[in-house]
Amino acid sequence: MKAIALFSGGLDSTLAMKLIIDQGIEVIACNINTGFGSTKDRLTHMKNMCEQVGAEFQSVDIRDEYLQEVLFSPKYGYGKNFNPCIDCHGKMFEVAKRKMEEWGASFLISGEVLGQRPMSQNGESLQKVLDLSNCEGLLLRPLSALALKPTLPELNGWVNRDKLENIVGRNRERQMELAALFGLKDYEAPGGGCLLTDEHFSRKIRDFIAHDSMDVADIPTLKYGRQLRLPDGAKFIIGRDENDNLALEAIENAKYIHIDTELFGPHALISANASENDTILAAKLVLAYCKPDFSGEQTLDFGDEKITTLCDLSRKDASKYFI
Repeated sequence: MKAIALFSGGLDSTLAMKLIIDQGIEVIACNINTGFGSTKDRLTHMKNMCEQVGAEFQSVDIRDEYLQEVLFSPKYGYGKNFNPCIDCHGKMFEVAKRKMEEWGASFLISGEVLGQRPMSQNGESLQKVLDLSNCEGLLLRPLSALALKPTLPELNGWVNRDKLENIVGRNRERQMELAALFGLKDYEAPGGGCLLTDEHFSRKIRDFIAHDSMDVADIPTLKYGRQLRLPDGAKFIIGRDENDNLALEAIENAKYIHIDTELFGPHALISANASENDTILAAKLVLAYCKPDFSGEQTLDFGDEKITTLCDLSRKDASKYFI
């Protein structure tokens, strides 16, 4: 017997897998990549949690499908920010269900807890997810199973319902008890990992789609650096630290050109169709964020072009353009 678990890397989904694995069922931890997970590298962490409970890790990339079918036209709308949580969960379970035959699985599981999140994990929302994904009966939620109607794995005797949990609400005391009981280490504190729930990131998306259409290649440009919209409409991104600089340097997107300087300072991107005024302004702002041990005119590389200008603006001047 085998199950596919929707796996975020968090404690709840790890516990859900452990409860099923302890009943002698093989579990594949399926992480769905929408493109909007946390910017930090979580692959090592997710694999570590899978190793602790004995689950196989798999990742499925649905970034293009997610942009086309979910993000900009969710049937059930958005949460507080740009997060279409119900539609997002429905899409993830739909994708996992597609994998069942390929991976030899008989049912699905998730770490959802009834009542834990007001929008996406109340009783009505959990049912909407089942309806969207056409997973009625196939999806078992082990942490709240005793508070929900039995699923096919329980009714068919594949899973012993008496060994599942009855967790309801936002209190995480029982999850902490289970983590200690199972000896789990280095698990994440509860909280988001999805950038779409972040207010600042949501503003960046709204600004982007007000000026352009989004595709998969645009997602990394929203994750790193200070994001600015210049007076003539150019998008300008300037690194905040070494990690940002490295990430921005690695971006290959025809909508942007790279800005380089020989000074000790940030890496930056600007819209490839930026006006002359926005281009000069961007050059001055890059210089404003460089280490202030230079004087006079400086030359910066804007792709194949060079811009020479004075540093006569400050970082405070940049703030008026922040998104």
